Amino acid sequence: MTIHATAVVDSQAEIHATASVGAYSVIGPNVSIGPDTVIDAHVVISGHTTLGAGNHIGSFSSLGTPPQDMHYQDEPTELIIGEGNTIREYVSIHRGTPSDRGKTIIGNNNMLMAYCHVAHDCVLHDHVIMSNVATLGGHVEVGSYANLGGLVAVHQFCRIGAYTYVGGMSGISLDVPPYVILTGTRNRMRIAGVNKIGMRRNGMSREAINDVDGAFRIIFRSSPQVLVKEALVQAVHNFPDSQEVSILVDFFRESKRGVVKRTEDS
Repeated sequence: MTIHATAVVDSQAEIHATASVGAYSVIGPNVSIGPDTVIDAHVVISGHTTLGAGNHIGSFSSLGTPPQDMHYQDEPTELIIGEGNTIREYVSIHRGTPSDRGKTIIGNNNMLMAYCHVAHDCVLHDHVIMSNVATLGGHVEVGSYANLGGLVAVHQFCRIGAYTYVGGMSGISLDVPPYVILTGTRNRMRIAGVNKIGMRRNGMSREAINDVDGAFRIIFRSSPQVLVKEALVQAVHNFPDSQEVSILVDFFRESKRGVVKRTEDS
């Protein structure tokens, strides 16, 4: 274990023997830091916060601080961070609230670039990239392999689907379905098409990509007279054995906020 002489580490904190804590960092009493995790200088980790193995936390990051919620009364909620994450300088991640799951959860192998913010009760799955200053309001869920561009802002309770690419400076107020490319111009969200490059880079088969593309055309390119509900039924009928299409259809059916459906030619 390497703890810099200027670091302030509470005696009740649990720090693995292979972890390291940099100069002037502050580690609170209910913090657990896993093997091979590197905490750079000037990091603050507080609250009931757990970090798994192999994470790298950049300078001036703040993890596990209380949620920015007017109803929060210092309940013992949590921040749980998995393994292999890169969290760069000045990132802030707040713990959960009792009104939801009570946890903010960061999965594995994610990259959160400088100045990102993850609010209370959010869930990031695996291999998510958040570019500089991307911001998630409370209760947001981001699917695996999603990629959020710089200065993206996501409204509370929204969901970002897996393998989705969100262009920089987009403002998100509705659920964004999986597998798509979304851009935002003057607060108008538009879906540009299927994120074929992202899916291919992350190991999805050509057959699966083709199935998603076919379902996309049914759901997003059908005539205005075709209801979304009918288009979803048709997509399942045309691709009954596609797990990816099933995920896309279920995303629509489970949405509570509504799903972005505007495309570049609509």
